[in-house]
Amino acid sequence: MRDVAVVGATMLKFGRYPDKDVVTLASEAAIGAIKDAGCSIKDVEIVVSGNLYQSNAMIGQRVMKEIGATGVPVINVANACATGSTAFREAWMAVASGAYDVAMAVGSEQMGKMGLLGADGASREYSTEGVMGTGLMPGVFGQAGVEHMRKYGTTQEQFAKVAVKNHKHSVNNPYAQYQIETPLEDVLNARPIAWPNTLYMCCPTGDGAAAAVLMSAEKAKQFTQNPVWVAASVLTSDPYTPRNPTMFDINTLTRNASTEAYQKAGIGPEDLDMVELHDCFATAELLHYENLQLCGEGEAGRMIDEGATYVGGKIPVNASGGLLSKGHPLGATGVANIVEIVWHLRGEAGARQVEGAKTGLAHVIGLGSACTIHVLKK
Repeated sequence: MRDVAVVGATMLKFGRYPDKDVVTLASEAAIGAIKDAGCSIKDVEIVVSGNLYQSNAMIGQRVMKEIGATGVPVINVANACATGSTAFREAWMAVASGAYDVAMAVGSEQMGKMGLLGADGASREYSTEGVMGTGLMPGVFGQAGVEHMRKYGTTQEQFAKVAVKNHKHSVNNPYAQYQIETPLEDVLNARPIAWPNTLYMCCPTGDGAAAAVLMSAEKAKQFTQNPVWVAASVLTSDPYTPRNPTMFDINTLTRNASTEAYQKAGIGPEDLDMVELHDCFATAELLHYENLQLCGEGEAGRMIDEGATYVGGKIPVNASGGLLSKGHPLGATGVANIVEIVWHLRGEAGARQVEGAKTGLAHVIGLGSACTIHVLKK
């Protein structure tokens, strides 16, 4: 496999775009990434488009009709919350394999105020919720948080501190949907959604798009002197594990992926300078500290208490403000997490910059479907 560099990277501010359709959002991101790379649409040899809710609408081809239909292969990807990061991985694979020299990944979604993935899965006539647990994402991650409390004595206040941290980081991110601090008291007193998660501990939905241009090492030399290298690209799916039928396993996917990613990148978690992980809920972020091996079993609560995951701490997590602040337009999220890492490694993250960052990890989990981890190096 060849070395692959991210040469162009951009995202749109996540939010509500009632006056634009998803193709327009994706096209704007694609044009931005191409301009950032310093190349043209004629240099792009393959395009991978990630989109979930409009996946049957051939978004990739429609984007190319807007920005330049050059006749290159276009692949459309749908893979739950990992849709965008899976598109990025497919673009990486296209270049790493030697099949192409330049690939573009675009992630997009237009959700408005639509419920998070899984919200349309329950029947109004008959539901097993309350008998066999819940399939709705707020409930699933609420249950996971309660189980962590039972095993390790984790408190609601520790989970809430995740939201405090991420909302504090968001103030410095002009691309976040919400850029406002939420003191601990406000988080704890907010409307409960699925205990222990309150409203401010749940990510909002919305619209958004992000894109990245990837090149082989030789090609990248023509366009940049500041490449960001993809040190590892990992995609896992759920293996069979015996489990309690009332509770989803939100851990195994990430644990398997992180182990593989560190091996492929030739590093350990202690070598990371920053992490952008999938904090769809505050409980999820705390559990993923352990799943990504940032701390030992049962130590995540202490990690947030000590401020280790703040910008300026031992290992900054979600310097962007995370999904809790940015929002979670599903198809865009995975590419946007990678773009954020790229900006920090280039030293282009402004007031939220993780100083001296040389290695970062981007993580997304699509529950029951996929987990992607990308390790990026300067």
